[in-house]
Amino acid sequence: MPGHHAAAPAAVDPRFRADVLAGLSMRPRAIPARWFYDRRGSELFEEITRLPEYYPTRTETALLHQAVTEVAALCGAGRAVVEFGSGSSAKTPILLGGIAPAAYVPIDISGDFLRDSAAELQQAFPTLPVLPLEADFLRPVTLPGAVDGQPKLGFFPGSTIGNMEPHAAVDLLRAMRGSLGQGAQLLIGIDRVKPEAVLVPAYDDAQGVTAAFNCNLLERINRELEGTIPVAHFVHRAIWNDAASRIEMHLEATRNLRFTVAGQSFEIGAGETIHTENSHKYGERGARVLLRAGGWTPIGEWSDEQGWFALILAEAQPFATAP
Repeated sequence: MPGHHAAAPAAVDPRFRADVLAGLSMRPRAIPARWFYDRRGSELFEEITRLPEYYPTRTETALLHQAVTEVAALCGAGRAVVEFGSGSSAKTPILLGGIAPAAYVPIDISGDFLRDSAAELQQAFPTLPVLPLEADFLRPVTLPGAVDGQPKLGFFPGSTIGNMEPHAAVDLLRAMRGSLGQGAQLLIGIDRVKPEAVLVPAYDDAQGVTAAFNCNLLERINRELEGTIPVAHFVHRAIWNDAASRIEMHLEATRNLRFTVAGQSFEIGAGETIHTENSHKYGERGARVLLRAGGWTPIGEWSDEQGWFALILAEAQPFATAP
């Protein structure tokens, strides 16, 4: 019948389906945090960044304002800025406005959000080539041909590196080094270890925005994977795991539940959780060791007065063959 398929749903990302089905089948249950960021999830995260309890965004933004002149002196003009996970690019104009870049390449897994933020930045910087790239930057990516031969400055704000297990964080840093090439630089935001009384509210705010962000993952599963998860019977939990130096986010079942996802049946008992995110916090030395393990040599570092957050500029120098 003509037009019969006009309202067909958008194709489901097979990686999303695979990760969700595997994550709900394993014990303990866990789903990778990257799947938070559909359009609704990205919008909720932007709301989180403006909450009074959520110190990282405003602390890092203030640090960028303070450090950008020194960053410009260390990296020089004419670099192509490659941002891993473009988000809303709220911090990016501070960097682009301060360092005279040759081009801007935002990379993000959320295509709609990427195109919107790239268009906004293009308006703000009309003469700058803006080349959005929809990709999963956890793997090495091929950058647009237009930036071949230009020196690169990677930009990875927001302490997103903390969302990864340390071994995966090192893999990512190595992938970035591969994507950007020797001689490239990387400006990265890394959240520091601090008192639990500061950390936990940042991930469990009084208004419940972080709870909505966490629960949106279940709603996304229901929307995209024909799920029947009773979202109302899950609650958001944020826990400081001192031994692992990380905040953990979980979705806890408030009663025994049965549901299906993509035609597969699952059960979860009252009090059991689905682990949805880690946010590792690093001390000063730990952050530097992490970067070196990923092939990056720190050449500049900035922190706020309280020592809550660090911006580190590192360089992909030739690997030493001996001590």
